[in-house]
Amino acid sequence: MIAKVLVVDDEPALREAVAYALRAEGFVVETLDSASGALEAARAGEFDLMILDLILPDLSGVEVCRRVRETSDLPVLMLTAKDSEVDRVVGLEAGADDYVTKPFSMPELVSRVRAILRRRELDRATGFAVRRIGGLELDLGRHQVRVAGKPISLTRSEFRLLALLAGEPERVFTRREIMQHLWESSFIGDERACDIHVSNLRRKIEADPSKPTRVVTVRGVGYSLARV
Repeated sequence: MIAKVLVVDDEPALREAVAYALRAEGFVVETLDSASGALEAARAGEFDLMILDLILPDLSGVEVCRRVRETSDLPVLMLTAKDSEVDRVVGLEAGADDYVTKPFSMPELVSRVRAILRRRELDRATGFAVRRIGGLELDLGRHQVRVAGKPISLTRSEFRLLALLAGEPERVFTRREIMQHLWESSFIGDERACDIHVSNLRRKIEADPSKPTRVVTVRGVGYSLARV
């Protein structure tokens, strides 16, 4: 099945360059230049991935991503013109699956797109196994999580992170291992993005995110999932 990608950017030259590169790789691509159009397209559910610019004329890409996440698990790859940690953090906190900082190479962008789509297919192909770790329950097939019986809504990246940790409770996973799992690639970029994903996950599954008891930090190494 050919993946359908939506490119949302208000710079015509960049928008068409990205579309051209993706079409050359066999993707079906549509382009938009506004946040309102992006939200409407996301609601229609016709796309497999959205490439979203951080800065748009009618609404920020971050706010678009937040609104998309309220109703959809559509993967979002954020584009930012600013090489700053703040932009990356804000984008990931809004629910973006990955980010690319301008200027970027088209091969890098295509590689990131393929990695996200591979993760999506792996998620769809996962069997209907249910994992229970203490008061935490993961339904891998239905992409559902419950904490003490209460349903919790996670983004795709947060769910994949939790599923990785739940696969081997108490084992310590390094930041590199986690990011390689999330991106399905040996190229992991900035390992600090791992801390952002963990922080986002803790806000949703911990009773007190400032004093986490489930997703535990092992200083100087990485993270593990405790049986609580």
